[in-house]
Amino acid sequence: MTDSKPQFRIGNGYDIHRLVSGRPLIIGGVSLSHPDGLGLDGHSDADVLVHALMDALLGALALGDIGKHFPPEDPEWKGADSLDLLGKVLDLIKEKGWRISNVDSVVVAERPKLKPHIDQIQKNLAEVMKVELGVVSVKATTNEGLGPEGREEGISSLAVVLLERL
Repeated sequence: MTDSKPQFRIGNGYDIHRLVSGRPLIIGGVSLSHPDGLGLDGHSDADVLVHALMDALLGALALGDIGKHFPPEDPEWKGADSLDLLGKVLDLIKEKGWRISNVDSVVVAERPKLKPHIDQIQKNLAEVMKVELGVVSVKATTNEGLGPEGREEGISSLAVVLLERL
């Protein structure tokens, strides 16, 4: 008789945060400079890419979302480094008997241009997730002036992960 447990699980995640004055702009653990001095509003550091990635990981195993694990009304997570939160999610994934097979993600922003920072962002994520660099794909695109990202009201991110049983 064969093991009927699935050997792979797929999850997807999405996040968006408003651009505001007086906040840092952190994406994938990299501090960026917006030409208008804007940053992302949120309870933690508002790293949209890492938030989308965490939701994808949690969703793949039907473990809820980041709001369930790191509620915004909880002062413990005020100003939290999202890469630290990602580490906690990864501990949970490993505890459940899974590991990351690959990650594909995209950040949607008009400005700043992310291309010069993609390599560092990928390195940051791979290091925290303890995977090879080639497992992590990060892309950037604009919204061609459309929607909240196009009007520079916010920045969003989408992520898809494939998990495999340990």
